[in-house]
Amino acid sequence: MNTGFCALDPLHPLDETATRLLPFQSVSFSGLAPGARLVVLGAVHGDETCGTQAIRRVIGEIEAGRLGIGAGQVTFVPVANPLAYARRQRMGDRNLNRNLAPTATPVEFEDRVANWLCPLLAAHDALLDLHSFHTAGEPFVMLGPEDNAGALEPFARAQDEAALAMRLGVHRCVDGWLDTYAAGVARRGASAREADVRYGIGTTEFMRSRGGVALTLECGQHDDPAAPEVAYRAILRALAHLRVSDAPAPAPVAQMEALRLYQVVDRAHPGDTFVRPWASFDPVAANEIIGTRHDGTPVRAESGGYVVFPNPAAQAGQEWFYLARRSTRV
Repeated sequence: MNTGFCALDPLHPLDETATRLLPFQSVSFSGLAPGARLVVLGAVHGDETCGTQAIRRVIGEIEAGRLGIGAGQVTFVPVANPLAYARRQRMGDRNLNRNLAPTATPVEFEDRVANWLCPLLAAHDALLDLHSFHTAGEPFVMLGPEDNAGALEPFARAQDEAALAMRLGVHRCVDGWLDTYAAGVARRGASAREADVRYGIGTTEFMRSRGGVALTLECGQHDDPAAPEVAYRAILRALAHLRVSDAPAPAPVAQMEALRLYQVVDRAHPGDTFVRPWASFDPVAANEIIGTRHDGTPVRAESGGYVVFPNPAAQAGQEWFYLARRSTRV
């Protein structure tokens, strides 16, 4: 167990000097038998705390002997980005879940997080990254690509990943993240940091690049009191499915709706506005107006589908919303 990191209280944020000295914490439990190695992350984004709450609850149950770890290993990171968490905001200096890779010349706080976090991820077989989102919507799981040998995100464990996704207790999965982000990169200005496909690589993409399976579970809206329970159940189900815990293996969900992202639309100006308060997975018709640019130009859906991750508070030049279509993958 690495306990160098204090239990941060987001209601009493640290001053700027103290935040720069924040260490990191991981808590590991190992079973007596060999087995899978699972890592569970919370607060990759500092204002998404459902995972932190759920992780600490599970740690308490293991320590109290109410949950047995019989094989393999589980490592918990309650707060992946302590600076963002202390500030009670999405990021510290930048978005940790973009361009995640070790660097010999760390500049931003998230560079230092990556230098600690990436080797930890690489030492495991599976990742469950717990998140929440801005607006109302049902929980869902983000899948990686189908098996492929392409240059963008080659992968050979889609079946293992889908099997885990089917057992987290949610009924909707979404894929197509990096392909869609790369298409958005092609439309961005070359001077922007986000105009680099590597800026779409986060925890799950890094984990897959090291041969592991990786899922992002979006547990609900940030302040939804049900979100920590969604995260808690998913952790227990993942531990049981991977045979790390001694709980019975969970059955897959009976129904799973599959969607694929196909477009990301950036907010170009602070005056860009939505025509109504969208929630994730609100349906849209082809050519339906989703928002209006600051000059009055309408922003329309290219085809029928669903709005995903609408963010009315997005900064200019950042992702404003995604569009998805139905998929036959699962």
